[in-house]
Amino acid sequence: MTAVVEVEDLHKSYGQVERLHGISFEVQAGEILGFLGVNGAGKTTTIEILEGYRPRDAGRVSVLGRDPARTNRQWRNRIGLVLQECELDPIYTVRETVSMFARYFQHPTDVRATIDSVGLNEKSDERIGRLSGGQKRRLDVALGLVGDPEVLFLDEPTTGLDPVARREMWSMIEGLRSAGKTIFLTTHYMDEAEHLADRIIILRAGVIAAQGTPEELSATLGYHTEITFESSVGFDLERLRAVLGAAVNLEASVVRFKTNRVQDDMAVLLEWAKGEQVLLDKLQAIRPSLDDVFVQVAGEATAADGATP
Repeated sequence: MTAVVEVEDLHKSYGQVERLHGISFEVQAGEILGFLGVNGAGKTTTIEILEGYRPRDAGRVSVLGRDPARTNRQWRNRIGLVLQECELDPIYTVRETVSMFARYFQHPTDVRATIDSVGLNEKSDERIGRLSGGQKRRLDVALGLVGDPEVLFLDEPTTGLDPVARREMWSMIEGLRSAGKTIFLTTHYMDEAEHLADRIIILRAGVIAAQGTPEELSATLGYHTEITFESSVGFDLERLRAVLGAAVNLEASVVRFKTNRVQDDMAVLLEWAKGEQVLLDKLQAIRPSLDDVFVQVAGEATAADGATP
């Protein structure tokens, strides 16, 4: 794969406060990178440097083969921006707004096709002031796409959307990846990052605290799948512990233990239950989520680094 974003030893300070402490990472062509962190971690500073809107103090940065601090119009035509908040004139229609933005680019996409790609075809002639929150967010994405960018920066794309609108936005973002777009995604929703991102970077107080796929992050931080079931008290808990060779806990009527050998231990558990005639009611295997990883990393940041929550 080819890296379209390369960051090496990036530093940035505001006065006496150093916001970025020499971070390094890459974004590969055609992938969705989830860039996560609590407020004050340095996400916005990093993004603005990558977009060419903020100078850096030290380090090397390359986006599509160019230094964002030394770009031209041709380079800007190759990136798309979807800001967290966009103030668009409510009087103009969807079609008028997309058409106006299209004139800023050298090789814009077809306006009608762009509107259709974000699911606003039936709202083309609707004034922006009459759109729902989800429809306005779709319009924001259309404006980021109308220049046919190779790299798209999505900053909190589903903030404020209802669950249905969020899922629709997810499907649209997945479609962009299928179309070959590289997406740099920031979000505070861990389920969103887990669902969409190919890789994840967690930024903590200006340093990269963890990075990898959700599965790799869970494994790196020592999380295991938890198996739980409900059963009436009275069975031999010590025998189950011996059979599994694991720390099995009983809380009220809920039995739980952690394992990194789910299939093997589940087979042992079922065989034990059959022999002991124990009913494994509500049996489930709970895989560690990105929430678990993020809470551990962000919790360390809040306690040790004084990050703003």
